[in-house]
Amino acid sequence: MPAMHYGLVSPETLTAHDGLTFLTGIIAGEFPQPPIAETLGFHLIEAEPNRVVFEGLPEQRHYNPIHTVHGGFAATLLDSALACAIFTTMRKGDAWTTLELKLNYVRAMTKDTGPVRAEGRVIHRGRSIATSEGDLKDSSGKLYAHATTTCMIMPAKS
Repeated sequence: MPAMHYGLVSPETLTAHDGLTFLTGIIAGEFPQPPIAETLGFHLIEAEPNRVVFEGLPEQRHYNPIHTVHGGFAATLLDSALACAIFTTMRKGDAWTTLELKLNYVRAMTKDTGPVRAEGRVIHRGRSIATSEGDLKDSSGKLYAHATTTCMIMPAKS
């Protein structure tokens, strides 16, 4: 994997690529990982049609007052994976936004959990609505959280 760099591309660069090409460009280092990935310590590692995977490392810096990783860490990884799975289906110029995210926590993470992977998979892709599902697991396959999302699709203006 190439060295990580973080930032944003111009809106023109973003809309000049279909979703899958853009995401595989992030993995290849042609485009930066988004700033939130640097902030929380996770990154996109796989992208194929209808599926993506993000990997992150829960650390003490992610702790809440009760000495476990804040639920927002899992929520952000899953939100990213589920939305980007839908992004893989977008044509050049299409846009989307999350309408709803439903998350279930199964067990707490700590700094000793080790790397976790959030996988998102498209369930349905319609003209104006898409849904996806995903899970967050550690390297041994232990489940920490699972989620579903609904996104609104805004086709490119012709």
